[in-house]
Amino acid sequence: MSIETTPKQSWWNRIANPGQFVAWTGRLLWPLTILTAALFVIGLWLVFFQSPGSTPNVGTTLRILYIHVPNAWLSQFVYGIMAVSALGTLVWRHPMADVSMKAAAPLGALFTLLALFTGSLWGRPAWGTFWEWDGRMTSTLVLLFIYLGIVALWRAFDDQLRAARVIAVFTLVGAINIPIIKFSVDWWSTLHQPASVLRADGPRMPPEILTPLLVMFFAFTFLFLTLHLKAMHTEIKRRRVMTMQRRAAQGAES
Repeated sequence: MSIETTPKQSWWNRIANPGQFVAWTGRLLWPLTILTAALFVIGLWLVFFQSPGSTPNVGTTLRILYIHVPNAWLSQFVYGIMAVSALGTLVWRHPMADVSMKAAAPLGALFTLLALFTGSLWGRPAWGTFWEWDGRMTSTLVLLFIYLGIVALWRAFDDQLRAARVIAVFTLVGAINIPIIKFSVDWWSTLHQPASVLRADGPRMPPEILTPLLVMFFAFTFLFLTLHLKAMHTEIKRRRVMTMQRRAAQGAES
């Protein structure tokens, strides 16, 4: 007598099921929330009580750096997540890929807007102007418009599966802007300084500035991960409700 065994599913296949994805990632939300809150508490304490509040070049606005840099990083990182999700939609047809893509877009737009706003606040005392049409600022503004266009596209389609394929293509085309943002300081004359943290020869910042910056960097990154997972859960539940409503409407018609 032979006993048939069900082949063990890989984690990739398990998270393709929306119910299993919510159950699996739901356990991560509280630990992520606590870790994010702890990092913000530590980071803000370092910012206000350990880090200098001013430098000879920019006066008393140095603390804006600890908000601006993480948001500028996330504006590009979130788009990278969306680009990978777009590939997951078009190439692997993974059910959670378009959910990830849709959930990330409003968050990316928010982080990009905060990067532009805090950058303007930094620019006035540092460069003497709130705005300058240099390569990095202009390409970041273009990124914001791309995010807003993606959010608008999601709302323009009733069929989310069809929308996912169209938006995935649009997202991958828009990804061309990410290396432009990254290397704009090397390609064109710009007010922005070259990279001073992620360098082959090591960071060019004093420890009293670098340490709180890194803590805030991780705090904002974990904030995004927490909000992204929560937004994905909300989108999955919204789609379930829409499916039940369609079935109820079809049942009433028949």
